[in-house]
Amino acid sequence: MRKHCFEPVVDPHTRVLVVGSLPGDASLSAAEYYAHPRNAFWPIMAELTLTPDLVSRPYAERLACLLAHGVGLWDVVGSARRAGSLDAAMRDVAANDLTALCARLPSLVAVACNGAAAYAGAWRQLAQAIPCIALPSTSPAHARPFAEKLAAWQQGLAPLLH
Repeated sequence: MRKHCFEPVVDPHTRVLVVGSLPGDASLSAAEYYAHPRNAFWPIMAELTLTPDLVSRPYAERLACLLAHGVGLWDVVGSARRAGSLDAAMRDVAANDLTALCARLPSLVAVACNGAAAYAGAWRQLAQAIPCIALPSTSPAHARPFAEKLAAWQQGLAPLLH
């Protein structure tokens, strides 16, 4: 079964593009980025954007909040065959064209990579063209305490957000 990513969520004011690998099954079913209830992405972004109620807002409002803070979303993988949601299970991977997207974002200063697979894919394409920030995966499969993930994301992204 071939799985496909979502369209990028960006605008001309995007300063930081957060890239994941490929949405997991919960996200694909919900048609929303980071939809798994145990994924730490939205709680982390609530902290970084100083928007305590972000997690409880409707999806469209969460995306609008990210854009208002200069944060865009996309994935390094456009499509792949994968049973389940683990990055290690991806086969027959077709990459998204990060270089082309980044070239269309005049305010972009960095690509923040949600996990090791995202970092590897972004680095392969962007190399020295734009800074790639390696961040711990927000996935519940990446078993690190929330406080550790939050601290790493704060250190990597807080200085870049409006």
